[in-house]
Amino acid sequence: MTKNQEVAVTGMIDMSDSNGAADWAADWNEISEGLRKDLGAQIHTQWIRPIRPGSFEPGSGMLNLHLPSEFSANWVRERFADRLALAWKIVRPEVRSVTIAAAPREADAARPRALSPQPIAPAPRPAMSETGNRISLDPSQVFTGFITGQSNVLAFNAAQRMAAMEKPLFSPLYLKAATGQGKTHLLHAIGNAFAEVNPGARICYCPAEKFMNDFVSAIQRGDSMAFKARLRGFDMLLVDDIQFIIGKNSTQEEFLHTIDAILGAGKRLVVTSDRAPQALDGVDQRLLSRLAMGLVADIQPADIELRRAIISARIATMRMGEVPEDVIEFLARTISRNVRELVGGLNKLMAYAQITGQSVTLPLAEEQLSDLLSANRRRITIDEIQRAVCQFYKVDRSEMSSKRRARAVVRPRQVAMYLAKVLTPRSYPEIGRKFGGRDHSTVIHAVRLIEDLRTRDADMDGDVRALLQQLES
Repeated sequence: MTKNQEVAVTGMIDMSDSNGAADWAADWNEISEGLRKDLGAQIHTQWIRPIRPGSFEPGSGMLNLHLPSEFSANWVRERFADRLALAWKIVRPEVRSVTIAAAPREADAARPRALSPQPIAPAPRPAMSETGNRISLDPSQVFTGFITGQSNVLAFNAAQRMAAMEKPLFSPLYLKAATGQGKTHLLHAIGNAFAEVNPGARICYCPAEKFMNDFVSAIQRGDSMAFKARLRGFDMLLVDDIQFIIGKNSTQEEFLHTIDAILGAGKRLVVTSDRAPQALDGVDQRLLSRLAMGLVADIQPADIELRRAIISARIATMRMGEVPEDVIEFLARTISRNVRELVGGLNKLMAYAQITGQSVTLPLAEEQLSDLLSANRRRITIDEIQRAVCQFYKVDRSEMSSKRRARAVVRPRQVAMYLAKVLTPRSYPEIGRKFGGRDHSTVIHAVRLIEDLRTRDADMDGDVRALLQQLES
């Protein structure tokens, strides 16, 4: 491969620094090409190709990856951090984790198109990566960035108690939540907050799968005693996705002893899972009793009010201009499966608007997020909508298709047309046919009228919100 080819694939990495840097560039070329095949040319060109490998930290096994802006770094980090880390681990075993951030200004000023890793000799892999007293904590995940609502306030308050200077009334803390609801964010926030009030405390964040892999590696190296001593020396242990060690008898046994050692010494333990302790099939009963002996805090799926708050908070931090209220409402209403998808959808929409120079509008959101919206949208039918509207306004179902023009009939019919457009993928002509064969222009008029009335008439907005909540529940 020529130097120019390498530069094109690796995001303008300078290959002239050293042979070692060229080796890293060649590895990135291989990884980048694989991601292009997996993700497609468009995503690769916009988000992956601009990545530039930065410095490598041999002690911790951390490789720094840089992008041109904080926005693009956040976007890539939220979607592809795990995939990038795995790809680098496969190509370079000495790489154990990656960070993704905007390129440092100093480096950009000095060498605006080049930031190359320093050549290194492969280092022996320790059982766990370590930097100072904070092990694998993400400093950006803090309590102030966690938006609370009725569905997660118990878990949030319990997390703050666990991170406080005072000894908690419960231990361990067990955070239960489905994927993408914020349990990992809380885990990092606990560690970061505890480090602030206990600067000398040793804190470790460890996904359960990494715990298992490091334990097996330690046994294979004949270094299991050192692994155990290191693990039990932490003042706070944060274990993510505990369900991944289910069924691994030797790992469960070691984890059980680790829990006993940590809790017996009065130290702090927090674990997360996608299910309650009692629902962990194949888990040792002794381990189950330890996990359930503290506080089990459930994080429920975010309701629409919390989703609105999350979107608004995210927009405020992005500082990329105004987002219309109808777009915020649309995203909060339709992307309901988990918070990660909600934030990801907003990021995608804002990125597209920024790249193309377009304004953020409802049609743009519908167009760019169609796949995500389809996956989240419960299949609500026009028949359901008509029944709900007729019951709400106390009109006969036949009025949805009748030719009557009385206001008491027309307004509910228009509301039903509006909801049909918002909640179903049906086109204007299809909706018109379900309302007595009306022309598509009649449906367009109804949708625009209700949209306008919602901004001017609090009663109408309240009616529509109540119907939306009823239909989406």
